[in-house]
Amino acid sequence: MTAPVPLSVLDLVPVNDGGSLSQALANAASLAAHAESAGYHRYWVAEHHGMQGVGGAATSVVLAHVGDATKTIRIGSGGIMLPNHAPLQIAEQFGTLDALFPGRIDLALGRAPGSDGRVAMALRHGNPEEFPRQVVDLQNYFAGDPRMGFTAVPGAGAAPEMWILGSSTYGAQLAAALGLPYGFASHFAPAALDDALAVYRHQFQPSAVLDKPHVTVGFNIFAADTAEEARFIATSMQQKFVALRSGHGSGPFRAPLEGFYENLPVHQRAMLDQMLQCTAIGTREDVAKSLAALLERTQADEVIVAGQIFDHDARLKSYSIAAEAMEMVGKASVSV
Repeated sequence: MTAPVPLSVLDLVPVNDGGSLSQALANAASLAAHAESAGYHRYWVAEHHGMQGVGGAATSVVLAHVGDATKTIRIGSGGIMLPNHAPLQIAEQFGTLDALFPGRIDLALGRAPGSDGRVAMALRHGNPEEFPRQVVDLQNYFAGDPRMGFTAVPGAGAAPEMWILGSSTYGAQLAAALGLPYGFASHFAPAALDDALAVYRHQFQPSAVLDKPHVTVGFNIFAADTAEEARFIATSMQQKFVALRSGHGSGPFRAPLEGFYENLPVHQRAMLDQMLQCTAIGTREDVAKSLAALLERTQADEVIVAGQIFDHDARLKSYSIAAEAMEMVGKASVSV
């Protein structure tokens, strides 16, 4: 491998137990600026709703805040759950962002509600089967297509980089058919990773925006100076996943707990092991080996790093170590 594969950031804007939304938003801007200085390629915010521990629901507003705190890093959604919205509204929001931060805006799209059924109803969640048509409508608004009947302002003439996201082969097929880049949510749903990438690459149709397949894969990284510290800071995310699978995941993001994983019942440890297959926990060298294995497996063009960590300084350090680890992968062959 001759050059590091670009690393990006996926942020859920975690709202800590005992913390505030204001602090979470300040941390988001701080993380994006830190990632920019560390050479990360993109910073994405994920749309989730009805969760006390997640502060990124108003995704485009968060991105305006982050854009003002950065200068060069690409910023965008990872993703906008399009059935929650009228495509015209997203064209207007991301057209505005494109005007504020030209050449820096990404618009990655998914079809899940980003919430449970109650919140989906409150959002007037649309029919997910209409997702492909919504994506095309959105493209047409940005293109100023006269068939839409009017011009979207803001929107028409804007050129955010559009992506399709997914955790199954459905999104892979759509991204391939439209000739768009594809992101796979392997950081929490790794089961269909290999199949989805194979489908996308096999079925890909070149488009005006992309002449060959382009893939990013989600990967959790919890990195620290020692393996013990890395395992400790990873327990906040482990608590969140266990709570989600138990139907209690809407609470704030909790502080790490010593021995959390080791003291879980066997079935919950097995669940975590399955969900977190695409995860590196450890030192720079540990992370480098895991990244090398991921790239060997997926041949990904980019890696987008998740990894919610309760202590903000520890999170910044983890992202710094991850960048150093990817440099190691690019400079030398890492045994795996």
